[in-house]
Amino acid sequence: MDRKSGVERTEMGVIGAIDIGSNSIRLMVMDADGSVMRRESEVTGLARGVDASGVLSDDAVTSTLAVLERFADVMVDDGVIRFAAVATSAARDARNGPEVMRSIAAVLGRPPSIIDGEDEALLAFSGATTGAGRIGRQVVVDIGGGSTEVVEGEIDVTWSHSYDIGSVRLTDRSLPDRPASAPQLATAAAEVDRVLSEPPIRIRAEEVIGVAGTFTSLAAMHLGLVRYDPDMVHGTTLTRGDIDALVGGLAALTVSETAEIPSLEPRRAPVILAGTVVAQRVMEALGAESVHVSEYDLLDGLAARVAALAQD
Repeated sequence: MDRKSGVERTEMGVIGAIDIGSNSIRLMVMDADGSVMRRESEVTGLARGVDASGVLSDDAVTSTLAVLERFADVMVDDGVIRFAAVATSAARDARNGPEVMRSIAAVLGRPPSIIDGEDEALLAFSGATTGAGRIGRQVVVDIGGGSTEVVEGEIDVTWSHSYDIGSVRLTDRSLPDRPASAPQLATAAAEVDRVLSEPPIRIRAEEVIGVAGTFTSLAAMHLGLVRYDPDMVHGTTLTRGDIDALVGGLAALTVSETAEIPSLEPRRAPVILAGTVVAQRVMEALGAESVHVSEYDLLDGLAARVAALAQD
């Protein structure tokens, strides 16, 4: 791959996948036999403030471009010959999204695809269910910074919806203060419930598969890890009671105190409480008593799509 010209060869080889999310930017590199060579994530908070301003901030864009510049260099060093990059809720919503995508294209050598909520849900379901190794009906919940995808399916998706609420968006709307008061938590919960009612979630699930940074961070905190360990996090089961306890514990902390939690990426500290409230309310809406946390998610679904295209 020549990242400046965007030239790619068509034979199967090392592939890359980039997820330009509303809170974090993530990279996966996979070799020809499907083994993951690297998986990296950096929080840039791309969507912070966009709910009120309607634009992606200069600081967040600058941070995002710097991360993508590094990821592009990493892909060259790893010998990536084909890659795909997708942008999600923040890029869909912001008035300056097209301008930012042009800046990203200058870094990566091609523009990312701005995927809609339906495709975001499909990729999350594909990655999560493949990684879970389960058969039968599954319900996947993907909490992002700007949106939350709820997906039901078996082999194929049978129902899905992307709700315009996530950890960054809810923080901006309802949870600006830390510690957060009981009335603020109630307002935040009511806002999530309002968004989840348009349309209502009509599926039920005793257990769901939870993916992405909110759920994986909650699992690490619940386990009391001294540092984040994906092998320990993957497969963790959290009950509704566990989620409720985490809401209460996080609400009592300042952002600085939250950032000191050993297993939590410090840059997630401002938004992790809101993400936990979203998790709490989605589980309530689904009637779910527990969530099976998975490290496999949209990024894995995107990598699988790139691999399939490489084999055509």
